[in-house]
Amino acid sequence: MSALKNKIVVITGGSSGIGKALAESALSQGAKVAVCARNLEKLQSLFGQQEHLLCFRADVSKEADCKNFIGKVTERWGGVDVLINNAGISMRALFEDVDLAVLKELMDVNFWGAVYCTKYALPAILKRKGTVVGVSSIAGYRGLPGRTGYSASKFALQGFLEALRTELLYTGAHVMWVSPGFTASNIRNVARSRDGSAQAETPLDEGKLMPAEECARIIMDGVEKRTRTIVMTRQGILAVWLNKLFPSIADKLVYKHFLKEADSPLKKYPKG
Repeated sequence: MSALKNKIVVITGGSSGIGKALAESALSQGAKVAVCARNLEKLQSLFGQQEHLLCFRADVSKEADCKNFIGKVTERWGGVDVLINNAGISMRALFEDVDLAVLKELMDVNFWGAVYCTKYALPAILKRKGTVVGVSSIAGYRGLPGRTGYSASKFALQGFLEALRTELLYTGAHVMWVSPGFTASNIRNVARSRDGSAQAETPLDEGKLMPAEECARIIMDGVEKRTRTIVMTRQGILAVWLNKLFPSIADKLVYKHFLKEADSPLKKYPKG
């Protein structure tokens, strides 16, 4: 029997990619699943009507929406066992060129969205000795050029979760974050450009990326085992350790890597 059977699993950003795959995985294991997204109609068309599913319209950058989402879950099922803060957006633009409103939007969604949902779910999670999960990124360990706002939001998320985990160390509640590598999803297609518009085209070969379903499986396995942190790919693990041990070398290698992207914004600067 799955450890998630009859557990109440709450997932933000459930309308595509990793969030959708997480919801499908949890449902298949017998969990009661609540998903939110800004587009309720899309959620409902993806999942249809299911007995153990709650679809909710919420913009996680708004505290009231997060409060209402968690409130609806507890009203319907009585609590929360697992909260997966998955909702997120990315960006691609040089800091020199980007509108500061783009950075604020990323912080509001990627960081504050997780803070709001965690704040309102925490009493139930403490009572049930449940789990808080943050879907982070390698950008939370290593700043990425052209992604200043994204990196800042993920560093902030990880710092928040690490502090919270330490606060809750002896409560029975668990806090973890996971750092997928490049995963097949639409996050890059809707990534913000320098003026805040959607990027539309991804610079990556989606066919070579980790499937969202595999990413979801790893996350759910980590929830079951109450893993501390997960860095999913060899490339990610290498980046984390290289940045710890040889940061100046990491600077040059990361620069070189992102310079090779199609239409890399780094081409504005000298190649070095």
